[in-house]
Amino acid sequence: MKPYIMRLPDLGEGTVSSEVIAWKVTAGDHIKEDAPLVEMSTEKTVVEVLSPVSGRVISLNGQPGEVIAVGAELAVFEIDDAASPGPSPSASATSTDTRSAPPAQPTTGASTPIITAKDGRVMASPATRRRAFEAGIDLSNLRGSGPQGRIVALDIERARAAGPGITEIPVIGVRRLIAQRMAEAKRVAPHFAYVEEVDVTELEALRECLNATAGGGATRASAAPSLTYLPFVVAALAQVLREFPQCNAYYDEKRNVILRFSAVHAGIATQTPDGLKVPVVRDVASHDLQSLAAEIRRVSDTARSGRAKRDELAGSTITVTSLGKLGGIVSTPILNLPEVAIIGINKAVERVVVRDGAMTIRRMMNLSSSFDHRFVDGYDAAAMIQALKEKLEHPVDIFG
Repeated sequence: MKPYIMRLPDLGEGTVSSEVIAWKVTAGDHIKEDAPLVEMSTEKTVVEVLSPVSGRVISLNGQPGEVIAVGAELAVFEIDDAASPGPSPSASATSTDTRSAPPAQPTTGASTPIITAKDGRVMASPATRRRAFEAGIDLSNLRGSGPQGRIVALDIERARAAGPGITEIPVIGVRRLIAQRMAEAKRVAPHFAYVEEVDVTELEALRECLNATAGGGATRASAAPSLTYLPFVVAALAQVLREFPQCNAYYDEKRNVILRFSAVHAGIATQTPDGLKVPVVRDVASHDLQSLAAEIRRVSDTARSGRAKRDELAGSTITVTSLGKLGGIVSTPILNLPEVAIIGINKAVERVVVRDGAMTIRRMMNLSSSFDHRFVDGYDAAAMIQALKEKLEHPVDIFG
């Protein structure tokens, strides 16, 4: 029977290519229709691609970390006699946790032998042989990545990097996407950093009171989780941005326009096993404090577990980032493009300050912010943070 060639489908939002993350099968395996075939990374998330047919896998195209164009050959199958080619390959609607199964290494059938010349010598140029000799590398132990299996300089460098005491870790998937976005943000957007200290003594008292009231004292363990500073900051930020809409905005580079938003969709920077993700709390002003805290916890937990849907990781208009107890004194957060502002929460500590000419102990916390200086002037950035500081130092105003 003629082999069935599966080509990479469009995985959504007009993607033109996707990165191979992890194969779920190897050549020679038998696979059922709609069974997981491969995990592919798009610009938004990791998508699980399913097999369109039942049959034996003949070959797979692309090692983990390689980028495959939409429409390019992805896999070849020998279809079962009772099976027939199904519709276009589909992908799951939710992101997946790439740690759920180790990447299976694709092959093209039987093990690929080391290619040798007719006289039995390994195929490599004199320059490559010299590199190998100087590095103490035996060419007969290498598999060439050049034409017809020829060993090239890159193969020598890979072998050198894989020496004793060195671990080679491919930068793929979410980690590669993070690296690209961070580099792009620093390259194209001139960051204006602004740090201000905030007296959160009253905020801490209010937080403790609300937690005690909600928890019913001794029954706290069975009640809702404790409030942190994060929902207070996000709620206050939504109010402040009404006065500073230029900070709740996108820069649309293709059209060269600024898009200002009336609603605040807060991105919550979340550390996950796969790297930093930014799930979104929609329309912050529509939540009261408790529901806002619950939604922040929900989207963060979903992102950490790898269950976040594609639309839950996109659409934020401003990002808030916090390292909790690791918050340090000052940070310089990098913009989450195309947003023009990001707010960082640092660690709150008690220290001696001067109030009305006398020393007293207050609970202090720094806010570290960054702005795209092309579109947010320094004065406006500072004024916005000062307004946020005022709300947090007088937290009753947050609910006014």
